[in-house]
Amino acid sequence: HPPPVATSKKEQDRLLRNQPDQPQNPKVLRIAIIGAPNAGKSTLSNQLLGRKVFPVSRKVHTTRCKARGVVTYEDTQLIILDTPGLTSPFKAKRHKLDEAMLTDPWDSMKHADLVLVLVDVSDHWTRNCLSKEVLQCLSEFPEIPSVLVLNKVDLLKKKFILLELVTELTEGILNGRKLEVRSAFEHNSSSSAKPPLQITQASPPENRAREPCCLQETGQAQEGCSSDNSGDMRASESSLVTEEAQGPKRYGPRDLKNMKGWPCFQEIFMLAALHGEEVDTLKRYLLMQAKPGPWEFHSEVLTSQSPQEICDNIIREKLLEYLPLEVPYGVTQVTEMWEEGPSGELLIVQNLLVPRKSHMMMLIGRGGKVISRIAQEAGQDLMNVFLCDVRLKLKVDMKS
Repeated sequence: HPPPVATSKKEQDRLLRNQPDQPQNPKVLRIAIIGAPNAGKSTLSNQLLGRKVFPVSRKVHTTRCKARGVVTYEDTQLIILDTPGLTSPFKAKRHKLDEAMLTDPWDSMKHADLVLVLVDVSDHWTRNCLSKEVLQCLSEFPEIPSVLVLNKVDLLKKKFILLELVTELTEGILNGRKLEVRSAFEHNSSSSAKPPLQITQASPPENRAREPCCLQETGQAQEGCSSDNSGDMRASESSLVTEEAQGPKRYGPRDLKNMKGWPCFQEIFMLAALHGEEVDTLKRYLLMQAKPGPWEFHSEVLTSQSPQEICDNIIREKLLEYLPLEVPYGVTQVTEMWEEGPSGELLIVQNLLVPRKSHMMMLIGRGGKVISRIAQEAGQDLMNVFLCDVRLKLKVDMKS
């Protein structure tokens, strides 16, 4: 069970300053998760941590700064660098984003031992190629091992699309070997099941931490990604098999211009981060990739964020979820009270300042329904983070 976050800044600072309780043979892995805005980076980070400490919403740019999450398991520590979505200076200006939104993902890459590139396969506008910003980031740090993670596979009705995406997003190369799409069909008139899809690799590396990922579609449209240990895939299958290719090379700006994918990925994972499907498989892989080295944090630390930062982010997540268009981006949050109640509960009062009367009416809602719902849902999330009762009161005022 992951530890709760401390409810006071003083206690959290003490934990962060504490000398790590090093085991006998400590191992560590620093993981940067990069991708386009709204690919599901924070959702995946929360699932790996086992507790929701990063804000999540359907609107872009929910994550505004880099924050670290810490997974401690036996003698291994995973440090997850949750970063803002990679964006261009033009988009940053349009959304009034801080300069840090452009620099943080690059800073995270400098400290990473492994990079996870997350792609939302349910977005048919963006799924067929990696963004220019992601490719630039990968080409700047080609020495850092990278893994392709296809997210939201549960939303795909036609699973064969995954085979096409894998070919395009890897430029036909995986782990230094060429991919070759092969189909083999054995006609079986008595079987009404749709053919399963299988992605395999010839001569897999010895340190591979998972079985080939199988995507089975049944008459009940079972979705997600599951490993099939039986090996009985004879009915019919489509598979990606790899041949030897040339070693990794550096790619310049001219090369990147013509590339849709990245030919240096070491592994591919398919999952549905929102529902936690196959996240454990990825987590096991990450734990196995950890190298000997000292821990950075005490085992009781779950995140580098302060309790107030977590609170602000979770309330902001609800504002993004329940307010239309650009309205939530103009809200200023001011914490007026943060103290422990007589029974050990956490008492929080936050004032939400808005620039216009119309925004104020939207935020309050008819009969105060919107603001009540935001307070209720944010309070519940905070209880799950701090593992104590939370009384959250939200007020709405005009900016002076």
